Amino acid sequence: MSGHHHHDHDGGQGHHHHHGDPADHGRAFAIAIVLNTVFVAVEFGYGFVANSTALMADAGHNLSDVLGLMLAWGAAILAKREPSRRFTYGLRSSSMLAALFNGMLLMAACGAIAWEAVLQLIHPVAVHGSTVSVVAGVGILVNGVSAWLFMAGSKDDINIRGAYLHLAADAAISLGVLVSGLAVMFTGWIWLDPLVSLGIVVMIVLGTWSLLKTSLRMMMAAVPANVDSAKVEAFLRGRPGVTDIHDLHIWSMSTTETALTAHLVMPAGYPGDEALDAIARTLREEFAIHHSTLQTEQGTTDHACCLRQEAGADDHSDHDHAEHDHDHDHDHGHGHHGHAH
Repeated sequence: MSGHHHHDHDGGQGHHHHHGDPADHGRAFAIAIVLNTVFVAVEFGYGFVANSTALMADAGHNLSDVLGLMLAWGAAILAKREPSRRFTYGLRSSSMLAALFNGMLLMAACGAIAWEAVLQLIHPVAVHGSTVSVVAGVGILVNGVSAWLFMAGSKDDINIRGAYLHLAADAAISLGVLVSGLAVMFTGWIWLDPLVSLGIVVMIVLGTWSLLKTSLRMMMAAVPANVDSAKVEAFLRGRPGVTDIHDLHIWSMSTTETALTAHLVMPAGYPGDEALDAIARTLREEFAIHHSTLQTEQGTTDHACCLRQEAGADDHSDHDHAEHDHDHDHDHGHGHHGHAH
């Protein structure tokens, strides 16, 4: 029985230069962070002067954006770090953490904006519509340009998507604030200002929900949404010489990379490096699985995934339970039947 460990790491990068490659986003992050930081200061000042919660709320939200962008940028840089003895995967998974934090930050910002808006609905104050409209107009430009910088990478990388969603939501918010500023100017309905803030909050919460859900799943080592585990299993079972497969695990290493481990039962014995290289290549090209570790076994002893045995033990009769324990001990007799996690 021999283990075969397969990497496809181009210079330690682990993935090819496609749209989601953090290398291309350094400039986008730098520009967006500078633009937004300057804008936050200006917007908050004018919001304070013009008595507009919508403007101040937008500034607060833009500030959470700057923090979110810094998080996402930091994670994109950390993802390029070479693996070390302690962090054998490098620091790739920091991008998943950043996406999760980004979603949480947005939710917190929403709570603050909603609170402010409700207060202003109860105690209305006069709003300077013209000031609000002009500042919001600048906001649309700043956030629109920033979001556009991230558009290409947002399809492949949830971390970049978090940054993109953040900025796109901001541009929409500024548009809402602009419209309400104009409306207040022409109608004098000052309650429009906080009402728009509340509408904005609902939009952001709906938009952030999928980001939070996806990043949480990644942190819980779920099979990534773009990988069909049934198809992967069918592909591995269909390889020549494979009679069975177990211990199949597929999970996210980062927001753009996927890892897989599997045990292939091959009674005829180890098929040679080339056969396994071919499997790894197909996994990479067809299933976007960048880091696969395959272990071959001849099936002369009983093997099953120890995680499943422990979980399944409760569901079986006592007789089965005893058998499972036996199998489990049997497994432990083989030191090298372990996970490559």
